[in-house]
Amino acid sequence: MAKRSFGEEPSPEDKKKVNREGLNKALRIFRFVKPYRGLFLIGLVFLALSQVTMMSFPLLIREIVAVLEKKSQFTLNHVLMALFAVLIGQALFSFGRIYYFTRVSERTMADVRRSLYSKIVTLPIRFFEQRRVGELMSRMTSDVTQLQDVLTITLAELLRGVATLVIGTVVIVTISWKLTLFMLATFPVLVVAAMIFGRYIRKMSKAAQDELAGANIVVEETLQSIQIVKAFTNENLEINRYTSALDRVVKTALKASMFRGTFVSFIIFALFGGIIGVVWYGASLVQSGEMIMADLFGFVLYTAFIGGSVGGLGDMYAQVQKTVGASERILEILDETSEVQPGVGEAIATPVEGEISFRNIRFSYPSRPDVQVLKDISLQVRKGEKIALVGYSGAGKSTIVQLLMRYHTPQGGHIFVDGKDIAGFNITDYRKHIAVVPQEVMLFGGTIRENIAYGRPGATTAEIEEAARKANAYQFILSFPEGFETVVGERGVKLSGGQRQRIAIARAILKDPAILILDEATSSLDAESEKLVQEALDGLMENRTTIIIAHRLATIRNVDQIYVLQQGEIVEQGTHEELSLLEAGLYSGLVKLQFENALNLE
Repeated sequence: MAKRSFGEEPSPEDKKKVNREGLNKALRIFRFVKPYRGLFLIGLVFLALSQVTMMSFPLLIREIVAVLEKKSQFTLNHVLMALFAVLIGQALFSFGRIYYFTRVSERTMADVRRSLYSKIVTLPIRFFEQRRVGELMSRMTSDVTQLQDVLTITLAELLRGVATLVIGTVVIVTISWKLTLFMLATFPVLVVAAMIFGRYIRKMSKAAQDELAGANIVVEETLQSIQIVKAFTNENLEINRYTSALDRVVKTALKASMFRGTFVSFIIFALFGGIIGVVWYGASLVQSGEMIMADLFGFVLYTAFIGGSVGGLGDMYAQVQKTVGASERILEILDETSEVQPGVGEAIATPVEGEISFRNIRFSYPSRPDVQVLKDISLQVRKGEKIALVGYSGAGKSTIVQLLMRYHTPQGGHIFVDGKDIAGFNITDYRKHIAVVPQEVMLFGGTIRENIAYGRPGATTAEIEEAARKANAYQFILSFPEGFETVVGERGVKLSGGQRQRIAIARAILKDPAILILDEATSSLDAESEKLVQEALDGLMENRTTIIIAHRLATIRNVDQIYVLQQGEIVEQGTHEELSLLEAGLYSGLVKLQFENALNLE
């Protein structure tokens, strides 16, 4: 059977085994508890002691009634002292239970979050092309929180409830087997109700989690594009989007709560209705002399304990159902195949020189398999050579670069670097030899120093400052009061476009790559910034194999070779002078079009 995709609803034929598989997945999450099993066992010991002391209360209360009936061998003071000792023990054991279970849950969830985050950042680009950031954020937050609640509260209460049920049943059997059979007659009804309601509760809980993920997506997208929101004055639109998403969350959650509430209410009604029946039947046994009043009193107390625990089990069962859904989502991500193994890498025997060869490359994106983006592409880039990729949008320029970066794998043909198929390189070590300066620079929200050092973590202060000088960024950095410690803000919003570009160039210089990819880094800059950035790029490109995705043709006059793409094919190649002489050529037409646009702007 084909593997279900992330977030996909189970098919009808899968539904029979979803419960079993879901439970197995939920149990797999508990492997994260294994390193803390010692603390967990201590917590269980405190839980057991707490449960024993709690279950002794009805016995002691029964003994008080027996004293009052003068049918006990103990005095009232003895029983009260025992009650006080049990009370102290209950307080101490409850503290220990909460303390140790909390330690286990906090550390376990930290490990789950760490594993989940590590898995996400090591997944291939195609994974992120099929998911939305808000959806992944929901997995990191709400789903993990759901698991934490289970470890901290639900698991302990579930064990407590089961222990109360077992211990209480044993005790009441010893008090009166007739009353016990009378009380247990209601259990088959409760089991059937749990099976029926549980299926709907799980379905509704999973739907509620999905709707919450959808609401998180709205928040994530809005905050990531807040400048666009402000520019188009669409604050009300975004508020309405989020309100609608929250309305769906509330609607689904209320529907789920209706099932849970109905289930719990039914359980409580059935149990305490049963207690009323027990009191009636027990009173008749007392009247007939088959029981003493103290035994009836103790039996009723234990029955109330059992009823309360079973009533609580109904709600905990619903929580477990929600946990199964959360576990499935988390494990769907953890079971994905990573392209990078953190901390694992095989050193390349010889440094990459930078000779690149594309041979008969064919490629279609997985989301559009019927659309061939690249059709039998072949090109050669010698060590230290500079080439440009030119063409209209959608021609396949960015796809060539993505294949070189191994973001995707071609369906046909091979890509070689220094004569070796790139599929044979360790992907981490391979990408260490490539640097990208994009058109839209993404900076992290930390300091300028941190953003430059991202090119080579661990670089010295002198190396970072030298990279800034070579990128024509040193002067403007020192103009800030905090210098290199200046915080750039979310996505670098505190810096101008030219400043962000020079930070990105400094980052690439610090990386010192053999292969450089430039996605026309000057196309959106003013004349002064373009001059400074272009000077920095000229220095960066020296003695490096460079691939330029060109939008402004004036910036690629001096490259060694230009490849002109149209609908996934190379239709022209040559130098700027050679291609400009082809009057009917696509490149010469692009040059004329840009020249005319420049004249119109003047």
